[in-house]
Amino acid sequence: MHRFIRFTLAALLAISCASVNSEPLPYKSWHLGFSAPDYMEVWIETADIIDVQGQVFRRAMSGVASLQTPPNNSGDPRGWPKRIGIGSGKYVTGADLPKKIFVRWQSLVEPQTYKMEIDISESTRELMRKEEKAFCAADGKWITGYRQSIAVRLVPGGIVKVWVGGPCMTPIEIASIKAEVDPRGPYEGKSDGQYDSLSDVSKAYVDKFGVPYGSW
Repeated sequence: MHRFIRFTLAALLAISCASVNSEPLPYKSWHLGFSAPDYMEVWIETADIIDVQGQVFRRAMSGVASLQTPPNNSGDPRGWPKRIGIGSGKYVTGADLPKKIFVRWQSLVEPQTYKMEIDISESTRELMRKEEKAFCAADGKWITGYRQSIAVRLVPGGIVKVWVGGPCMTPIEIASIKAEVDPRGPYEGKSDGQYDSLSDVSKAYVDKFGVPYGSW
């Protein structure tokens, strides 16, 4: 009898988890974006996604992470922003909510190649499904929306933080990760160890002030 009860509870739990994962999204797509501190240029080789249905989306995002390069070394790359933006990226269409995100990128100021795996918890997916009211200071109006953006901040040394947010909503930090060095180097070893060049503005900053390790 006890064995039957345990089996029934396990079956109900499995059905419950399946129904959560199969809930239709309340929006057409979600956004994956990347940013970096001032002057700390990053090239994303690939960001691959596995959603809760087991679907794989390779190179869902690649390219430059958003950052500022103010002239005359007037920017400040140190520390974490008080409010993170969504970053440069793409809307992931045809996908359910994410389960894992795999990222490989080049930190051009070091230079170094990193890779990491971001686990997206069910509690984070619940935040992304939850309808919320938010006040938009720009126009003084209240809106109803969703946290349908995942923002990833990549900094030198392979330090990473991840937030989930939405229009006019305060982002919520969901992960802090130390990435590992990819021993193959840039482009999986296919570039003979050659990295892309820094922009002149970023190079001027780094040549004068260096990389502010320890501020992140």
